[in-house]
Amino acid sequence: MPVKIRLQRHGKKGKPFYWVVAADVRAKRDGKYLEKLGTYNPNTNPATINLDIDGSVKWLQNGAQPTDTARAILSYSGVMMKHHLAVGVRKGAMTEEQAEEKFNAWLEEKKQKIQDKKDGLSKAEAEARAKALEAEKEVSAKRAAAALPEEEVAEEAAEETAEAATEEATAEAPAEEAAPATEEEAAKEEE
Repeated sequence: MPVKIRLQRHGKKGKPFYWVVAADVRAKRDGKYLEKLGTYNPNTNPATINLDIDGSVKWLQNGAQPTDTARAILSYSGVMMKHHLAVGVRKGAMTEEQAEEKFNAWLEEKKQKIQDKKDGLSKAEAEARAKALEAEKEVSAKRAAAALPEEEVAEEAAEETAEAATEEATAEAPAEEAAPATEEEAAKEEE
């Protein structure tokens, strides 16, 4: 029975989520499988991959053939490296301890690369937010500058109205002083 290591699609429309499975070649894409080896989520950046490395190596040693995409995922997560080292141990090129040491060094290097990518993405996102904030401040400043002349015109009109009202009030005040304020004062003045 020929076995393939391939992806089985799950998730919803537009948001795929994959299981990495060992399945019979004749089985449907999303049908029956022999063993679930892990998951792959391409919706995150960087993509999230969780694999059973030892189980995947066991299937590769037993002759399972990965599809192209599955091979890339297995290579990214270190399964192909571990399989390669296991072949070297079988042939006597190195000991089990040396192979494990090389694999752990490779894993640490890979984790560092992934962390650097995450840091770079978060830094780029922070810079993009800062640029957007600066652009928004510039637009607000331009709007304020454009609205400022209108406000100045409105303030000048208000000042002119206030000055005109003050002038009218001062012009009316002497006239009122000349005119008697009450009827009693008018009667006294007539006498």
